[in-house]
Amino acid sequence: MFSPALSVCLLALTHCALAGKVCPRPPEVQFATVDVSKSVYEVGEQIEYTCRPGFVPNSGQRRYTCLPTGRWPLNTLLCLPVTCAPPSLSEFGVLSYRRLKPGNVSTFLDTITFECLPPLALIGNETATCMANGNWSGIPECRSVTCPTPTGIENGFINFAVRRIYHYNESVSYGCQPSYVLDGPKESRCEKTGNWSIKPTCKGPCKIPVKKAVVLYNGEKKRVQNDLKEGIQHGETISFYCKNKEKSCAYTVAAQCVDGNLTLPSCFKERGFFSSLVKKDPSDMTPCED
Repeated sequence: MFSPALSVCLLALTHCALAGKVCPRPPEVQFATVDVSKSVYEVGEQIEYTCRPGFVPNSGQRRYTCLPTGRWPLNTLLCLPVTCAPPSLSEFGVLSYRRLKPGNVSTFLDTITFECLPPLALIGNETATCMANGNWSGIPECRSVTCPTPTGIENGFINFAVRRIYHYNESVSYGCQPSYVLDGPKESRCEKTGNWSIKPTCKGPCKIPVKKAVVLYNGEKKRVQNDLKEGIQHGETISFYCKNKEKSCAYTVAAQCVDGNLTLPSCFKERGFFSSLVKKDPSDMTPCED
């Protein structure tokens, strides 16, 4: 005599034989995510894969059901990268592609670099990226840009400048009058904004504000009244001799010419006619020890 439970098993032999079967965690799919909230799944439970941003599913199946065998069906899903069509660019533009994979198709995260043929200026970003929505991040424009005739600089001049309209990336160079020093970039360039880049300035020389003195200039002793009548140029440095009365020795203090201005060290004392006869000049004294 069969028991009722055994009778049920005989009527559904296959189900009883596979009782207790469960499916493990579903397999990973490249560039896809799946909500895995537990380690095992009951027969009949479903899961669904989602391709990550920038990737789209092929014709494969996205939803799978745990089989009575305790296995998942063969996973046929492929997540393929989004493709971007070649961007449109004017006839004066040049493209350089950088693809993550070999081939002639631009896909998600591929980049392109833009250039414009001279004298056109590139307005916008030089690079663009293939985005998750299948569009490029931004396409620049090749535009004709001109700058007005450049202006001169005080105490200086423009080398071989022609009074005309200048195009993008053209440049002019500057120079200074004798005894003046060019400070800043020698060239000014027509920028894509239609303006010239920063121009240099001409810095003036400095007269030494003493009538007579021995100074240190370029490592040599010089007499101001004889050797440095014309002064020194902007940026140059001379050193004045100062006296240490307590130790009866001398030391030097540097002073720099800054655009026509030179400040004497506070320790320097210009000698008069009588003091030069009876007192020793600091430049002839023994140097002080550090």
